Amino acid sequence: MSIKKMAGWLMIGFIVLFTAACSSNEKAGTEENEEAKEVTFLSNFPSDTMDPHLNYTPVRAGMAETLVKINEELKLEPWLAEKWESGDEGKTWTFTIRDDVTFQNGKKLDALAVKKSLERNIEVSEAMKSALKIEEAKADGQTLTLSLEEALPELPSELVHPNTAIIDVDEEKVDQKPVGTGPFKVTSFKADSKVGLERYEEYWDGKPKLEKATLTFNEDANARTLALQSGDADVVYRPAFESMDQLKQDHSIRTDVVPGIRAQMLLYNFDGIFGDKHIRKAFDDMIDREEVVNSTLAGYGQPAGGPFVSELPFASNESKEFDLKEAKKHLTHAGVEWKDGKAMKDGKELSLKVLTYSYRPELPLMAQILQSNANELGIEINIQQVENIDEEMASKNDWDISTYSLLTAPRGDASYFLNTAYMPGGYLYNAARIDHKELKKKIQSLNMTVDQETRKKLAMEASDIINEEFLHSFIVHPSNVVAYKDHVKNWVTSKSEFYMLTNELDVENR
Repeated sequence: MSIKKMAGWLMIGFIVLFTAACSSNEKAGTEENEEAKEVTFLSNFPSDTMDPHLNYTPVRAGMAETLVKINEELKLEPWLAEKWESGDEGKTWTFTIRDDVTFQNGKKLDALAVKKSLERNIEVSEAMKSALKIEEAKADGQTLTLSLEEALPELPSELVHPNTAIIDVDEEKVDQKPVGTGPFKVTSFKADSKVGLERYEEYWDGKPKLEKATLTFNEDANARTLALQSGDADVVYRPAFESMDQLKQDHSIRTDVVPGIRAQMLLYNFDGIFGDKHIRKAFDDMIDREEVVNSTLAGYGQPAGGPFVSELPFASNESKEFDLKEAKKHLTHAGVEWKDGKAMKDGKELSLKVLTYSYRPELPLMAQILQSNANELGIEINIQQVENIDEEMASKNDWDISTYSLLTAPRGDASYFLNTAYMPGGYLYNAARIDHKELKKKIQSLNMTVDQETRKKLAMEASDIINEEFLHSFIVHPSNVVAYKDHVKNWVTSKSEFYMLTNELDVENR
């Protein structure tokens, strides 16, 4: 064979080998790309800890799970517990724990692990201790028995609360890298900044479609919107409302708007002049709810006439009118007089302190609307923006009004909010210092009642008392608004705001 011919055959062989190698590399690269599925989720929820017993983020991030969950119809569903029952109208409860669940460290989930998690829960959280009322817990295999301090017919709904998430309490650094049972486990955490997650391959409900996820936080709605548009985020919770029309015109972005179960409200400090019902009624009349919906939420919400959204069967809402003339009549009835256009109470100019906070940006705007309307009646409003609203209200007594945002029926039941706001031990009760005997009696009856129709009736009667006495002023029920890139698949905007990163969440390779 000539040298020239041999060179030709060598060249052909080289081309074949080179082509095969390229094909192999391309295939490997494709497989690698298919595996490297991840999303960046940007929200307005700051997280200073990853302890599930103190923060909602671990459940929202798919890291931890509760015994019971709530669906989009706001009905209870089994989750880590297969079933539950009580033979004595809520004094003793038996839960059967799923037999096919492991923690993210490979340890089997059994009733003893659940018992230890719940015991830690009520040890570190006074609010959960008050809500769950667990006197004794016993574990036997996959069976957990809870004996309560008193009958609690709605205990399963309390176990929907994200702070009842089940974790392996034998693991260290619960505040940094807790070990739960969810589809994603924590790889890194920087307080109020970022959470890194990777999928748990042995997740009991099916291997997660995403390999990784990153949760980031930014209180600035405009910054969240820009992050989505620039591609720095794949999913954004609560983009700037004024940008929604622009986002809807972008074919690479999808938007979701779902009626929420949250209420934005005014809390009154009953230790001051707001112990007078006429003062509370006057300020309720000063609130233009339609203006709040349109100017602070760009229409993404509905005016509130009570604590619960009208879609709930136990809602009892009244139409609330904006009327400064009526407000002035109630102020006069409470002993307010006017001198040179200034409202005077007990010989002093009426000057009030309003607390608000920024990570729900409509709240400071709501405070400003109230400030403007009160000014027309000669009342001075001083607005103070604080970092931790709960701590500020609980530790200090120099405030008069606080803007507040709360999921009032996160488990599809009225008892959570009613006990939180109007019964001893509830954190809103402790902050506002409301002590209404008739209302407390009604809530106690609700807490002891099993029959659903009777519970509905009692909840509506409790709402009527709240509205008639103006114990709080409910302003608006905001919608849940989410925007995400079109390559994100199987995203569900939850009414409860609890479940965000799931094992079904997926992305298409771009």
